[in-house]
Amino acid sequence: YQRRVHGVLEVVHAHCVLGLTATLLREDDKIDDLKFLIGPKLYEANWLELSRAGSLATVTCVEVHCPMTKEFYAAYLDQPPAMQTQLYIFNPWKFWCTQALMEYHEQRGDKVIVFADSVAALRHYARVLCRPFIDGDVAQMERMSVLEHFQHHPKLNTVFISKVGDTSIDLPEATVIIQISAHFGSRRQEAQRLGRILRPKRGGAANVAYFYSLISTDTRELFYAAKRQRFLLDQGYAYKVLKAEAVMEEYCRLAKGKPQFGLYSPDDQARLLTYVLNLREEKAQLEEAAAQAKQEREAKRVVGKAHHPIVQKMLKKTKHAN
Repeated sequence: YQRRVHGVLEVVHAHCVLGLTATLLREDDKIDDLKFLIGPKLYEANWLELSRAGSLATVTCVEVHCPMTKEFYAAYLDQPPAMQTQLYIFNPWKFWCTQALMEYHEQRGDKVIVFADSVAALRHYARVLCRPFIDGDVAQMERMSVLEHFQHHPKLNTVFISKVGDTSIDLPEATVIIQISAHFGSRRQEAQRLGRILRPKRGGAANVAYFYSLISTDTRELFYAAKRQRFLLDQGYAYKVLKAEAVMEEYCRLAKGKPQFGLYSPDDQARLLTYVLNLREEKAQLEEAAAQAKQEREAKRVVGKAHHPIVQKMLKKTKHAN
């Protein structure tokens, strides 16, 4: 990092060097190098004050506490740290809350981004919920297709994105973020993801947004969540805490019936637990399948514009309806 910045300063000769960033944060001590390479921080705008002035959207931050199911928690206590992380990410209560929050906001007409650092979880959640996903293995044309339809098509209101969407994605229409998993205690990532929905809303829409962070209780994730939130708390934001049971009850009440939740039966949960515990063995198979899928997408790109399979299915339905 220091060599890259120092190299730029050696090539670009100037009397004055100005650095601009929305998140002057790093989890290591290299942030201090900027004081030598560029200079001290001269000004920092408070995000909450910018929201009050209307320059940024007003965001409600919510931490949803999801209990671990009995079977998942028993496995959690018996596994090494790496596998424990996968278990609290795949926690069925997280899945149910994701589905409830997603469908609730879709019914309101909101545009929802679901973030997950775990690619295995990202793809599993997206496939069960029949929504498109974007990760590092998705080709550029397919990414652009998904994002274009997410912004402009009324029937595509949710997209699942891995950490490739933390930066450099401009989605002003997005109003809701549901965070399934994050990179441990990274304050920078938390702030960057919140930034995806901070753009002021257009078209006369209410200038409000929602940031939900799903946390598995009685796990190490609670410790990481507290660390991630420090920067936003310093900016004046406050996290409301909701219990997953309350989220589910409210969603069922608003749905005026009994919604059909995925992974609800004991057999489904048992299969999911087996899948998670076998992730290490399946990693090589997933990588091979991803490479093969990438080759197929490259071949299709020669013929015409690539679309995500779920986007293709959505377009076919629209065509038949017309």
